[in-house]
Order: sequence, then C-alpha cells, then structure tokens
Amino acid sequence: MSRDAILVVDDEESTRAFLSDFLGSRGYKVEAVATGEEAVARITRGDPPAVTLLDLLLPDIDGLEVLTRVKNANGSLPVIIMSAVGQTKTVVEAVKRGASDYLVKPFEEQELELAIENALEKHRLREEVKSLRKQLDQFAETDLISMSPKMQRIREIAKQVADTDASVLISGESGVGKEVVARYIHTLSKRRDRPFLRVNCAALPNDLLESELFGYERGAFTGAMSEKPGKFELAGKGSILLDEIGEMSPHLQAKLLHVLQDGEYTRLGAKRPQHVDARVLASTNVRIEEAVKKGAFREDLYFRLNVIRLTVPPLRERREDIPLLCNHFTERYGERYKSSVERLPKELMEAILKYDWPGNVRELENAIRRYLILQDLSLVLSELRAPSELARAAPSAGSSLKEVAAYAAEQAEREVALRALQEANWNRKRAAQQLGISYKALLNKLKKWQLENR
Repeated sequence: MSRDAILVVDDEESTRAFLSDFLGSRGYKVEAVATGEEAVARITRGDPPAVTLLDLLLPDIDGLEVLTRVKNANGSLPVIIMSAVGQTKTVVEAVKRGASDYLVKPFEEQELELAIENALEKHRLREEVKSLRKQLDQFAETDLISMSPKMQRIREIAKQVADTDASVLISGESGVGKEVVARYIHTLSKRRDRPFLRVNCAALPNDLLESELFGYERGAFTGAMSEKPGKFELAGKGSILLDEIGEMSPHLQAKLLHVLQDGEYTRLGAKRPQHVDARVLASTNVRIEEAVKKGAFREDLYFRLNVIRLTVPPLRERREDIPLLCNHFTERYGERYKSSVERLPKELMEAILKYDWPGNVRELENAIRRYLILQDLSLVLSELRAPSELARAAPSAGSSLKEVAAYAAEQAEREVALRALQEANWNRKRAAQQLGISYKALLNKLKKWQLENR
C-alpha cells in the first residue's frame, strides 16, 4: 500500500525514471511529468499529490512560475525544489515564494528521503495549525489567557496595532510571555499566513548574530562556501521578533537602525542592498531606558523601536491569571503526556497561589508539566517553598551537624542566586557576574535546583 503520492517534475527522462523507481521502492505512489504546464494541470485538477519535487529548469515555463501557480492553486502543498549548482539566488527566491525545501543536484538518496519526510511532517503540522487558526479567528483572545486588567489593555493595544507596520517594543521580566504577545500581534495581522521568526540576540556571538540576521555571500569570510539568506530575507512579508534586543552590540544596533530607517540591508560580502518587507517586533527583559542613559543602547534606535510600547506585568502582579493558566497547562499537557490528572490537588493549588513565581509564566508551566509527568505532590510542593522557608527546614533528626550545615549552606546559596537572578530580570550572564561565578557554574547550579528552564 502506498504511503503518499509524490509528483516528480523534471525534463530529464533519466531523472524521472530514477526518482520513480527509487521512491516507488520506498512505498510512495509516484507520478512523473516533463513540463511545467503538465505539473500545473495535474495539481489543479483535484486530488493533489502529498509532495511535489520540482526542477527549476524546465523546457516550457520557468520553475519559479510553476511554483507560483502551484501555490496559488494549493498554498499548503509542499514543494521541494531540485536545483543545479549556481542557482542559489533562484533557490532563495523559491523559498521566499513558499518552497518547503531544496536539493542541490546531484543529491544522495538519504538526503532525498529526509527532505520528503520533513516536508510531509511540516505539511501535517501546517494542517493542524490551519484547523487551530479557524478557532483562533473566532476566539483570538484565548491566545492571551488572562483576566488581568493590565493584560486586557495589552490585548486591546495589540488588536489596534496588528495591521500596521509600526515597530513594537515588548518589555517585561523573563518568562512573562513576551513572545506570546508578539505572536498574538502577528496572528491578528494580515501577515498571519507569512513566517513568524524569532531571533535571540543574546544567544549568539555578534559575528554569528550578524550573519543570522542579514545572511552572507559566498566567500564573505573563511568558511562561507555558499550563500546563506538571513532571517530578514527568510521572513519575507512576515514578522521577525528580535528577542533580548538589549544584548545587541553597538555595531549591530547601527545596522538595525539602518534597516528600520531605510527599509533595506546588505548581506555580508554583498555590494547591493536588499529591501526589507518584514515587520519588526522587539522584546527585552532589561530596563532599556537605563541602557540608553549609560550609552549601552543607541537612543535613536530606541526611539525607532519604541513606536508602540507594551510592558507585560510579572505573574505575581496578576495572580488572578494563575488559576486560568493552571487549567490551560493541565489540559494542554495532560493530553500530550497521557496523564490521568484532570484537576490539580487543592494543596498544590494553594501552594501555587502563594508562590511569587520569580520565573513567571514559564516557571508555572514547567511546574505543571513536572506534576503531570511525575505525579509526585511532595516533590512539586517542596520546589514551591520560598527559599527562606527551605533554609529554615531542618534535615531529619538523625542527621549529623555536617549534613545540617551543608543543607543550610545549599539553601542559603540558592536564595542568594535567586535574588541575583530576580534583580537581573533572569539574565543569567549578568547574574553570574554579580555572583562572581562563571556562567557555566550558574547554569549547573540552576540545573541542580531544577530551575534551568526558566
């Protein structure tokens, strides 16, 4: 029995024969055509294939034109481009027009299988998203789960600015849901069917971040063996979220300012600028105004980004949202983990409502996930005790003084580390500097205390 139908579009008979034999032996039902017109006719007549393998060089119409017409007929149909060496710019254009992936001829059989499997998986996920989006169109507000007046105000502003091109700066402590707000804006906008890309400006060294954002030309630096499109290029007419924008270097701040002012940028090693169509959103967990005063962040860039400002309050300032979020995460992860838990125990809910949640919504989400997976009430309750309470709790009566001292020291260390993290808005690098330990050492301690995912 065939797993999925695949359409091969290539003018070379030997290629069509090879792909038909190989994919047929892997359980796929294969159709093969030699021209673009045949491909368009096959796809538009109904009962489309699961995946189309499309060569860019065809005898009748250009492969990009075929891709455009196929996407107009069936926007969700996965199309994998097959290209020869030297067609990199055309491949980038094909990806921008909706191609799922591309293979450079000649390619390995394993590479082909992987590309098809990925395309099918992405298609299935896309169909699930499409189904959820229908619900979102009717109940868009459920994406920002809140009854807090402050969050309701954020929701209203997000609706107002969604269909504009205004830059939005989203601030708030780590874990409050800044990315959720950014995605909410994107989903409400006319760009909802375009890509939403997130770039963590603190996660990459400056040179790698620059190539990640703007891409590079072949030979731009040692090791640049081929062209690479940047996130601005891949986002196309979608949205791009620059997360932790406050960690961006002055050099990249200047390049980003140019993008926002002139709507264009230049790849590393390129001579001609490229136009930017993506909508820029930015988020930060630092007090950006203080960074501007200290000269660590460009004032002109700040004003460009700060057209619309949304400040997401910490969870401890909107405790009325905690029961709603608990129910949401319990339903969401209960199904995923096949958990028998339908409602959280009363004792756990009481502890959750008393806890200050320094890691905010992300910490709450992880706590719910741990309970659903382990169903160990005492473990989760012990993690929700305030650090000072933990420090006061004595080990068992049979413990030695050495064990008691070690336990107290451990809890005191945890309390100091948590306080430093809160003061640094959970920026681990700054907290490690404040504590006088290495970044890796802090990460190891957070992992030990099961706090690494905040």
